[in-house]
Amino acid sequence: MLSRSYAIESHRVISMELDTDAGLVRRAREGDYGAFEQLFERYRTMAYRFAYQMVGRRDDAEDIVQEAFVRAYQNLHRYRDEAKFTTWLLRIVTNLCTDEARKNQRRTVLEQQEAAGALDWMTVGDTEDPVNNLEEDRRKLALRKAMNALPVHHRTMIVLRDIEEKEYPEIAKIVGCTVGGAKLRVLRARRALRDRIAPFLGEGK
Repeated sequence: MLSRSYAIESHRVISMELDTDAGLVRRAREGDYGAFEQLFERYRTMAYRFAYQMVGRRDDAEDIVQEAFVRAYQNLHRYRDEAKFTTWLLRIVTNLCTDEARKNQRRTVLEQQEAAGALDWMTVGDTEDPVNNLEEDRRKLALRKAMNALPVHHRTMIVLRDIEEKEYPEIAKIVGCTVGGAKLRVLRARRALRDRIAPFLGEGK
């Protein structure tokens, strides 16, 4: 009876280990595509949310997610097990978003505004007070315009730290810098956003 219980417990532990990110990556490296599909299902929403916040267009975000997972699968042999899989994946997504954002720089302001739903996380407001709603809408629109006007490297830091709420060590790994460098980049990005948003709010005149 004891040996049977031990066997059941051992099987349970092994199954849990196989379902961890590291276990799934290991199986995928060995040719188990189903394991990689599990990673895709587990993290595609996270990757899409981040991509959408960066590029602001649903079709582009979906394409980026698909490409990111294709690249991840093709480069599993380069993945270092000491890093979290999500950190490594977000680094791939970040690079793709940076390329896409640069291509989008010349798109019209109207297109940018239509795509600005990426900041719906900022939606707050008193539905009972239309005056407050108008002011809140004005501020949200100003924030969206300011984010769209930021250089992509600043936008990346705002999304990682203030929207995704990533810790500085993980940000450093994603963008490829030191923790101190990540803190400095976030500080500069916040200052740039503050400077950009003031004119849209009619401040600093």
